[in-house]
Amino acid sequence: MYADTPKLTVDAVILYNRRIVLIQRKNPPFQGKFALPGGFVNIGETVEDAVVREACEETGLSIEIVKLLGVYSDPLRDPRGHTVSICYLSLGHGILKADSDAKDVFLFDVDRLPEMAFDHNKILEQARGEVNGILSKM
Repeated sequence: MYADTPKLTVDAVILYNRRIVLIQRKNPPFQGKFALPGGFVNIGETVEDAVVREACEETGLSIEIVKLLGVYSDPLRDPRGHTVSICYLSLGHGILKADSDAKDVFLFDVDRLPEMAFDHNKILEQARGEVNGILSKM
């Protein structure tokens, strides 16, 4: 018998055309709210493969992972239950278009971000230095 453990998710901070890619959620929780592209890791899938898959499924973009930003594990971060998210900073390539779980997709300046679902404002606030560092080299 297995112990009950948190679910594993991934999130992507995607830089595309010098801005941050956010989706508008199609489904609960936080339906209609802005969020980072991401989702649950499938059994047998690496977290790196999961973030690439989820980014493409929700934004139409292929991504190049730049670095691991952090692990977010607050048991209250998701109203569906305890989830742990591994978050990556990445560069997006291709044509931006909402897909699968995303109602729509938007680009935002790093200094003008909307209120977001889950703990995504916290993630982006902590990633601001990394994001600005990459943008300064573009």
